[in-house]
Amino acid sequence: MDDLAAMSSPIHRLHPLSKLLTTIAYIFTTVSFPKYDLSGLTVMALYPMLLFAVSGIPVRECFRKLGIVMPLVCAVGLFNPFFDRATLLTVGTLSVSGGVISMVTLMLKGVFCLMASFLLAATTSMDAICAALRQLRVPSMIVTMLLLTYRYIAVMMEEVSVMTVAYHLRAPGQKGVHYSAWGSFLGQLLLRSMDRAEELYSSMQLRGFGGEFWYAEVKKAGAGDVLYGVGALLLFALCRRYNVAGLLGSWMM
Repeated sequence: MDDLAAMSSPIHRLHPLSKLLTTIAYIFTTVSFPKYDLSGLTVMALYPMLLFAVSGIPVRECFRKLGIVMPLVCAVGLFNPFFDRATLLTVGTLSVSGGVISMVTLMLKGVFCLMASFLLAATTSMDAICAALRQLRVPSMIVTMLLLTYRYIAVMMEEVSVMTVAYHLRAPGQKGVHYSAWGSFLGQLLLRSMDRAEELYSSMQLRGFGGEFWYAEVKKAGAGDVLYGVGALLLFALCRRYNVAGLLGSWMM
């Protein structure tokens, strides 16, 4: 993600606060669509696809990195067809129930919101995102926790790797960690993480940490940043107010 955020494109060069507010507005607009408004929701795919094209980030990179989360998001509405069986749409001889439409709508909402969040993280460094959050007056404790979690998740994964290797040396030929050892394994991981956290906090205090990080220096917003944010908000409002997909379809016919 850091390598993607270090790329150069018009989207990468936008002000972090403008991208953050636009992403928040996009997510709120996307989830506000009614559960049966599938045609109106599909037009919201234009924003992330346009950003993928302009930023130069491949779409497959998003689905590759979010491959674990995507199925969980799509599973939210799997039971809708069993509870909502009333026919809402007829395509030829095929009857489509409201549950199927609401299921697809929920899936698309989750996928679109994940794509927008990924694009924010892939075009903006975490330090810049935290600086934008502080400009929005988000409490410094929350922002610091977010930044440290992002920075030191790799350290925790290293601890997991060390413990896994040690376990396999004591249980050769065994695949994975036996369920009887899950409790002690997690307990040891918690204790080791606490020890590393104490060492990290001590080093931060020695460097003069007083509860506030000096985040990445963010330039002042320019006319292009404001124009991008205002244009995106107007586009979201237009897509939410009118069924743009239906209007385009009727116009083409």
